[in-house]
Amino acid sequence: MATIIVTGVAGFIGMHLADRLMARGDHVIGIDNMNDYYAVQLKRDRIALLQQQYGGRFTFLELDFADDRALEAGLAGLEFDRIAHLGAQAGVRYSIENPRAYVQSNLVGHLNLMEIARARQVAHMVYASSSSVYGGNKELPFRVEDRVDYPVSLYAATKRADELMSESYAHLYRIPMTGLRFFTVYGPWGRPDMAMWIFTKAIFAGEPIPVFNHGQMLRDFTYIDDIVSGVVACIDNPPQDDGSIKAGGSASPHRIYNIGNHRAEELGRMIDVLEDAIGLKAVRDFQPMQAGDVPATYADISAIQADLGFQPATGIESGIPRFVDWYRAYHQL
Repeated sequence: MATIIVTGVAGFIGMHLADRLMARGDHVIGIDNMNDYYAVQLKRDRIALLQQQYGGRFTFLELDFADDRALEAGLAGLEFDRIAHLGAQAGVRYSIENPRAYVQSNLVGHLNLMEIARARQVAHMVYASSSSVYGGNKELPFRVEDRVDYPVSLYAATKRADELMSESYAHLYRIPMTGLRFFTVYGPWGRPDMAMWIFTKAIFAGEPIPVFNHGQMLRDFTYIDDIVSGVVACIDNPPQDDGSIKAGGSASPHRIYNIGNHRAEELGRMIDVLEDAIGLKAVRDFQPMQAGDVPATYADISAIQADLGFQPATGIESGIPRFVDWYRAYHQL
């Protein structure tokens, strides 16, 4: 039984990770600043569910991890073994409107968590990167060995910077680190700024859905339960400090994995499945590509498969109806 810090615990992936860890007997120290990037009530409902289910196994700290003093004060006197740093300012499009929020949360915040890891000598720090780091790469599927020097959004640039900072800490201080490049994650308790939620809300309301790049989009949709299984496998298996070359190319105890479904789905196909699950037809509003977006994401997951046995099991045909069922229940539709 371990005690694990989960940052972004009121977020979509953070809440599900905390749930899985505590369900197996671990204790979780959850950190979140409950910002209003999207509806705070949804975040509060996620936290309430964890508190109700797990009581004393769950310690929730409402603080901003980009504030190093607040972070250190909040963790003073608490013992923990590992860190799952999932908290970040998310969203490609919002990074164009509010770039400073990304530097503060994703760069300063990441450094603060690494400093905690160094001071406390944690056994492992797993952190969230993003498939956005691949930018405009034309080769599919995206491989962790690909060059990622040409981000097309500031969000992507901050996530790549997190990987580079982590490499330096793994090298200097021998802290075991694992970076996870998440591909499009969806499922119950998902994010309102993601296409799955936006489309579902609009279809129920009879409103048009924005279909960017005139529908010529491919996405590696990954169901939340599969993602969490991969994250837990990573937490439990820190990279060894043995000089061997890890996934991503490091000889330090630092590896980088793609974590996705290894299936690129056409956006139109996703909308078809969503229509079937809801029982209504979408009004498709075809629009040009948005700034900072990419036409395709597709994960090569061979590294995490080989090292940890990660095997996503949920296609959109079963995952999307589960999301729609949750959405109906949550909104009492």
